[in-house]
Amino acid sequence: MMFHTVQGAPLYCYTGDKAFDAAKPTVVMIHGVLGDHSVWAWQSRNLANHGFNVLAIDLPGHGRSGGEAPASVEQAAGTIAALLDAADAPKAALVGHSWGSLIALEAAARLKERVSHLALIGTAAPMRVSPALIEASQADPEAALKMINVYSRSTLASPSGAGFWVYGAGMALGRKVLRGNRQVNVFHRGFVACDSYAGGVAAIAAVQCPVLFILGKLDQMTPPKAAQSLIDAARDAGKAVAVHTLEVGHHQMQEAPDATLMALRGFLRQA
Repeated sequence: MMFHTVQGAPLYCYTGDKAFDAAKPTVVMIHGVLGDHSVWAWQSRNLANHGFNVLAIDLPGHGRSGGEAPASVEQAAGTIAALLDAADAPKAALVGHSWGSLIALEAAARLKERVSHLALIGTAAPMRVSPALIEASQADPEAALKMINVYSRSTLASPSGAGFWVYGAGMALGRKVLRGNRQVNVFHRGFVACDSYAGGVAAIAAVQCPVLFILGKLDQMTPPKAAQSLIDAARDAGKAVAVHTLEVGHHQMQEAPDATLMALRGFLRQA
């Protein structure tokens, strides 16, 4: 793990306990609303032990990172660009989940040849959020958190059989991230940022690298059909596109940890 000073504030990056090696490819992993670096626990540690520099971040104002929580996808994309400079990473793959997928997409469009691969997990364009849920995230965050932890999952238990309660873990993480920032309601701010981002189709046309989509067939938050405009735009622009649709909900990294990892590893190893 390490901190980089990004835009004047400490940005936490989980590295899989590996030192940065300029000879290895770098992967930046970006969480969604009410998440932090830990949502990538299975994938980030494996990648770090199989030939990649990993920077699984806490977005500003989330988890262990300082700074102002981003109020828009565009603002957060600027943080990713600044992180690559701070980490002395001339090039990186970007992997994002949900809101993080939009941030990765916008950053890849801006950074162009500095991004080697773009992986979008649980993505959509536009990524509309119910007005009732946006309101609840501000007026009654606990109720809203319960709603998204039910609707966004296809299972309440770990598919590994280890007795891991994914619903309970999701609730605990959401509460921790929300209460960790007393100045800003990062739940409400993140949902508004998702809902208001309109640049997805234009951004993917500007991306200059292969694109991977990992979608959940049972995802009620960002159903596969909601990603089709991005898939079509990427293909129309001549990008190399791969699509993996898994029999899970919106939390692919926890509900199908191995399948998500294998899709990422295979994609990231492509030249």
